[in-house]
Formats: sequence, structure tokens, C-alpha cells
Amino acid sequence: MNTRFAQIISVLLHPLLMPTFLLALLFFLSPDVVGVDVLSPGVRITLLGFVSMTTFVVPALGIYYLYRANYVKSLHLDDLSDRRLPYFITVLFYAFATYFFRFRLPPLSEIAPEIGIVLGSITVSIALVALISLLWKISAHSVGIGGMLGAVLGIVIKFGHTNLLYSLIVLIIITGLLISARLKLNAHTPAQAAAGLCLGLSISLCTIWWFV
Repeated sequence: MNTRFAQIISVLLHPLLMPTFLLALLFFLSPDVVGVDVLSPGVRITLLGFVSMTTFVVPALGIYYLYRANYVKSLHLDDLSDRRLPYFITVLFYAFATYFFRFRLPPLSEIAPEIGIVLGSITVSIALVALISLLWKISAHSVGIGGMLGAVLGIVIKFGHTNLLYSLIVLIIITGLLISARLKLNAHTPAQAAAGLCLGLSISLCTIWWFV
């Protein structure tokens, strides 16, 4: 894997994009799991737009503001010291998104509470990344892709959704590519990447198994 390809993979699979990718997959391949099977495809796309706005666009703009205001030295957040404030601010955005989708968006909150539950598990993952980043540079990319992988694996095991098997295989391949890319860029050590993968996978898998 060359450096340019590793950079492209890292950007396309940015952790902030994982909630949008995961819910897009569930909305259209396993809509009954997240309670949106009663909604039309157009409504699901609109809903996905709201998810993307609150979990990607707004947090990304917040991080960009921190960069422009010289609170962080790089948008890549390469240094451990650069990661702390952006991560904690991102936790606040995600906590708001979780609360909004779970409690403040009737009747969707009653029809599809699973959306808030999934977002809640992602919020917990980011909060743990923020806490760990006070001392150690765990891989947020690995946490993100691990969370997506764990959610799909949990649905396949718990609900027997065999239509997600191909998606699961593709996710496993993508996970390997992403971790390889982060190692190629010297963004993380193998231990940091492995720890992130285990953290994201275990939290999402447990969430699906116990709460969905």
C-alpha cells in the first residue's frame, strides 16, 4: 500500500463518517432492526441527512473552527495534545444527537428508538476515546470501523439477517485496509490500532445484543 492510497482510505473512512455509513446500511438493508421499515425510502434518506448533519457536518465544522482559532495545530489531529479538546467537543455534539433522536423527535422517537440507541453507543465509544486520549493515542479510525463491524456482526448473529453477510465480508476487508493505512502513515502503533478495533467492536456488539 502506497502512502497516497493510505491517505485516501483514511479520509474516506474518517471516524465522523461512520454513523452515517452505518445507519445508511441499516436503513436500507435491515430497516426492521432500527424501526424504519414503515418509512418510505425518501423519508429514510431525509432522516439520514439529519444524522449526517449532526454527526459529521457540525462536528467537522467545530474541529475546523478550533484549527482556525489555533487551538489545534493540524486538522489531522496527529499530536496527542491536539486530540483532547476536539474529542470532548465531539462527544457533546454526539450526546446532543443521541438525545435529539431518542427523546425529542416524536413520533420517530417512539417508532425507531433504536436510532438513538445506536447513536448512544457511538457516543460512549467517542467518550472513551476522549478519556483514553488524555494519556494514550488510541486509534479513532479503528474505533469507528470496529463499531460498524460490531454492529453488523451483532445483527447477523442476533437476528439472523443473512442479507448482511456480504456487507460483513466487505467490512472485514475494509477494516483490514483501514488499519493497514493507519499503520502505513505511522499514525498509530499496532497496539493502538488493535485497541481501537477491540473497543469499537465490543461496545457496538454489546449494544446490539442487549439493547436493540
